[in-house]
Amino acid sequence: MAIKPVRRIVTGHDATGKAVVLMDTAAPNAKLRTATGLTSTLVWATDETPANIAGSADRADRESSVAPPPMGSVLRVVDFPPVDPNAVIDNEAMKKEMGLASDAHAGPARHAMMHRTRSVDYAIVLEGEIDMLLDDSSVHMKAGDVMVQQGTNHAWVNNSNANCRVAFVLIDAEEPAAWKIGG
Repeated sequence: MAIKPVRRIVTGHDATGKAVVLMDTAAPNAKLRTATGLTSTLVWATDETPANIAGSADRADRESSVAPPPMGSVLRVVDFPPVDPNAVIDNEAMKKEMGLASDAHAGPARHAMMHRTRSVDYAIVLEGEIDMLLDDSSVHMKAGDVMVQQGTNHAWVNNSNANCRVAFVLIDAEEPAAWKIGG
C-alpha cells in the first residue's frame, strides 16, 4: 500500500526579522518499520525546553527513537496498515527498531506491539480508525479523536480494513511513580 507523503510547512524569520516559510515539502524523514509494517514520519524535534526556535536548520534531519530526547519533543505522523492476522510480530524486535529499551513495558505484554515511553503523548487520529490497547482495556478511536497518554503501557492496533494515520506529539516527562509500583 502506497503511503501518502506528509506535507510539512515550517515557518521562521528572514535576516530582517520578517516571518517567512522556510520549508514546504514532503517531510523527508519517513521510515518503514519492518517489524510492524507501519510507516513513521518524523516531522520535527526539539532537544531542549524551552525550545530554540531560531535558525533554519531542519530539526527532523536526524535519527530518532520513538521517545523524545531528554527535555525535548518530537512530532511524527504514523501510518498504521490494517493488521495482518497471519503476521508474527516480535516485541523485542519492534522495541529495538523503535529505539526503546527492552524493558519499555511492564509485566507480560498483552500484545506484541506493547510498549511505553517516559513522555506525555498527544495522539490525534487524522484518518481511519485504530484501537489503543492498555494493560486490560482498549479504546477505539476514529478520525478527529484526540488522546492524551501519560507514560502508559499501550499498543496501537489497526483492526479496520484501511490505513489509519495518527499524528503524535511526544514531550519528555518525569518517570511516573506507577512505573515503580507496576514494573
